[in-house]
Amino acid sequence: MTAPVLVPAVSIALRRGERLLLVKRGRAPAMGLYAFPGGRVEHGETLEEAARRELKEETGLSAAALEVHAELVLEGATPQTTYHLTVFRALHVDGEPIPGDDATAAGFFTLSEMADLPMTASTLSAARIILSLPR
Repeated sequence: MTAPVLVPAVSIALRRGERLLLVKRGRAPAMGLYAFPGGRVEHGETLEEAARRELKEETGLSAAALEVHAELVLEGATPQTTYHLTVFRALHVDGEPIPGDDATAAGFFTLSEMADLPMTASTLSAARIILSLPR
């Protein structure tokens, strides 16, 4: 049996007041689920560069200083793929999100609004922690 491929990936929890930015995924593996903007790290990119690129591609937005929130290992769509996900957090600078790339929707949501959205438990858990931190 072949060892799983560990794919570096990033996501970014962008905070605006008591709301976090979420995108609705338009492609597998999380199609139809809300999540923080993010994706795979491209060859030659740093984790922060990848997070900023994914944020820009999926929402058109930029972020203030990035801080690492968490690192997770997630199973991919196939048993041969595992993602090493670095979750960043940052403050919103300005502007409204416009969905792009694989995002079919994008917006800022409160925790109570997130509870009614289809999303993974890990996204909701991270949102609870991030919104409990001082800005």
